[in-house]
Amino acid sequence: MQAIFGIIFHFVGGFASGSFYIPFKKVKGWAWESFWIVGGIFSWLIVPPLAAWLTIPNFTEIIKATNGHILLLTYFFGVLWGIGGLTYGLGVRYLGVALGSTIILGLCAVFGSIIPSVYYNFFPQEGKDTFSMMLSNPWGQMVLLGIVISVIGIIICGKAGIMKEKELTKKNIVGAENTEYRFGLGIFVAIVSGVLSACFNFGIEAGKTMAETANAVWQASHPGQGNFLFRNNVTYVVLLWGGLTTNFIWCMILNARNKTFSNYTDAKKPLLKNYFFSALAGITWFLQFFFYGMGESKLGNGASSWILHMAFIILIANAWGLVLNEWKGVSKKAIYTVVAGIATIIISVLVVGYGNSIK
Repeated sequence: MQAIFGIIFHFVGGFASGSFYIPFKKVKGWAWESFWIVGGIFSWLIVPPLAAWLTIPNFTEIIKATNGHILLLTYFFGVLWGIGGLTYGLGVRYLGVALGSTIILGLCAVFGSIIPSVYYNFFPQEGKDTFSMMLSNPWGQMVLLGIVISVIGIIICGKAGIMKEKELTKKNIVGAENTEYRFGLGIFVAIVSGVLSACFNFGIEAGKTMAETANAVWQASHPGQGNFLFRNNVTYVVLLWGGLTTNFIWCMILNARNKTFSNYTDAKKPLLKNYFFSALAGITWFLQFFFYGMGESKLGNGASSWILHMAFIILIANAWGLVLNEWKGVSKKAIYTVVAGIATIIISVLVVGYGNSIK
């Protein structure tokens, strides 16, 4: 039952993440850097402490009592993840919601799910799954098999994206719904984003002390009720400060370079609508990790939770890509290929879920 609830929570989080970029498409007359940082302020500065305050009333005391080295390391991984998040926006911009999210999150899934267990292999910690444990136990072998299947699905989706580019180029079409489609540049930033975005999972591990403190306080007043669903919310506050730092600096540089500071106050633009949809995108984005924390409390923060979360995001993003006609103008063969990739990822989710259930 724990595993089922964990999978459901990860699906809801994946839906939020796979859908967050959709409101940005309603923003009119603003440069990318303007709507990105407005959404980011809600994602990384406003909503995280609000969520922590609603679920962990003493979260500020927990942060103050945490070792400075832990806070700095959590923040540092947030900075690195922030670069990944920044390039995520660019990847989606140049490749589209479907292909961009698939490649970025696929790489993020692999790095984020495997590297922590490899790290704990060399620096063991009580209660942490090591890579050796995964290799030597049936549940771990099943999880690793699911990761391999997920990678295969990602490769298939990537192949579909290459087919799409060739067909659109041959027809001299830039892109049905994405006029900024640029595969070469997009694939480069997607790879950078995929690798660095995995640092979010490392940041959760680095700030685990805060989550464990919140969990202990809750369990003391709720004996026998299992782990605290919202324990990670305190860690997100510090982790997302790092993400805000990176994105804010870069977006301000772009605002200055492109002379787009006027976007925020230009009455000729639909300001209220733009702020609303940017805020909606930012809030939707944060919900992915709000529910990730809930899923992690049921499954444990290891390869299972991370790969499930990423796989669900990939599924939802690809579904949106089809709904938004990002594959309009391409052959049925290319569409069948991306559908095959999605189906393969679904299988990987089921395999990882089964592996976790027999742990």
